[in-house]
Amino acid sequence: MEEYIVVSDKSALADDAIAAVPEPAPRRRTRSGGAPTIYDIAQLAGVNPSTVSRALNQPGRINAKTEARVRAAAKELDYHANPMARALPTGRTNTLGLFLADITNPMVFDVVRGAERAATAAGLTLVIAESQESGDLEETAIERLLPSVDGVVLATTRLSDERILALTRRKPVVLMNREVDGVTSVVPDIGPGVDETVAHLHGLGHRSIVYLSGPTTSWMSGRRWDALSASVVAHGMSLIEIGPNAPTLAGGRDAFARVQLSGATAVVAYNDLMAIGLLREASLRGVVFPDNLSIVGFDDIFGSDFTSPPLTTVRSPLLEAGTRAVDLVLHAITTGDQVTPCLVTGDLTTELVVRGSTGAPQAT
Repeated sequence: MEEYIVVSDKSALADDAIAAVPEPAPRRRTRSGGAPTIYDIAQLAGVNPSTVSRALNQPGRINAKTEARVRAAAKELDYHANPMARALPTGRTNTLGLFLADITNPMVFDVVRGAERAATAAGLTLVIAESQESGDLEETAIERLLPSVDGVVLATTRLSDERILALTRRKPVVLMNREVDGVTSVVPDIGPGVDETVAHLHGLGHRSIVYLSGPTTSWMSGRRWDALSASVVAHGMSLIEIGPNAPTLAGGRDAFARVQLSGATAVVAYNDLMAIGLLREASLRGVVFPDNLSIVGFDDIFGSDFTSPPLTTVRSPLLEAGTRAVDLVLHAITTGDQVTPCLVTGDLTTELVVRGSTGAPQAT
């Protein structure tokens, strides 16, 4: 049974409720009457301001009891460091900028996670900006954020080579999935994944492949075409490029008619989103997978195995690449040296993940 309390004297109840609320603890006043500073902490803790600075910014550099006393005083005063003020004498903001072409693309999820883990481990803040596939918007975002960051990671940039080189003269810069002479780049080796893809399709009986290319501003799209071309020739197959296309579900969907006219039995898409868009549109038009058409994507994004059939794709070590890019920027920042121009691939290799969207071609 529900019970109800009927209040006849609301004002009395309100007075009682107010009386029951404890008085907030009085906040200790600072010397200036405003936000607390390290000088206020020093006065309260009975130490020099320089000791406060070392205790808060360089843990372990002073006596443990003194450090604990300083931190207790900072907590009592509700002190919060101002990163912009700290940057004035040091030139450091302890902030990094990560720039993305399209934040809605699941391909960037692992890139962001890897970059965030590396930044957090170093005690830095990661600021993310999106350009919506526009080089002009990207440049505007960079100009706004550049004074506030110590270094930049261009994860999926749409800037020209000249703009990127100009940026390196202002702050440490690391590229991802892009090569520019004189700039450090983190580029997973796509060769193994592409070779496995072509060998897989050839073994199934395919002799003609369509490559759905990405936007013209994507360096990686051209790199994947080059790798496919070399591998297809080695297997005695033919290759057709259809594009450029938007690197989205809609981009894949809109390419269906051209794929159908090509007569090819297999498609390799620039990324998984395009592959999924093509798969959906083709299914609506009565195409049976993989009997009538085989599709391969790139990146192995979250959800690529949720399609029907699940998508065969080339997996790229995106999390590791994001971590590596931030580590390289941090090295330049902490050592004071410019990032040494190099191409980082090493153990960052791609591999084919075979699922249900590829199979032997059947007569239609």
